[in-house]
Amino acid sequence: MSIEIVRDYLKQFQADDRILEFETSSATVELAAQAVGCIPARIAKTLSFYTEDGCMLIVAAGDAKIDNSKFKHFFGYKAKMLNAEDVVTMTNHAIGGVCPFGVPENAAVYLDKSLQRFDTIFPACGSSNSAIELDCDTLFTYSRAKEWIDVCKGWQDEV
Repeated sequence: MSIEIVRDYLKQFQADDRILEFETSSATVELAAQAVGCIPARIAKTLSFYTEDGCMLIVAAGDAKIDNSKFKHFFGYKAKMLNAEDVVTMTNHAIGGVCPFGVPENAAVYLDKSLQRFDTIFPACGSSNSAIELDCDTLFTYSRAKEWIDVCKGWQDEV
């Protein structure tokens, strides 16, 4: 089960006991915000895209959307999201629980700067009813992110 992959992965940071599990679904930004009790923007959604040699994950604020022109300018090619079948095999997680923890080594992780306006955010933990509260620096460390990037739109006017 994907949450067990994340639990094992987070043990190296002594953070496996910080995983929140809910009685209700947290599979969408809106449901996760209700389960956690925060505004949707503080949900750190993980979006998965194809690369030449596998996939990449971009973690962004719940109110942010990928800006295709920013994405193409930064990465040099058009954004193409993983299809549902490839999500599990390429990220170790099913849709609704995709997160940047416990992913294969060839899955590059990037964090979008839309997250940096919050003291803490809530990424999923591998299942459709889990999350963990982290500050941005800790998310960067735990996710082994390559870098902070700016490839989203729609969030600048929100708080």
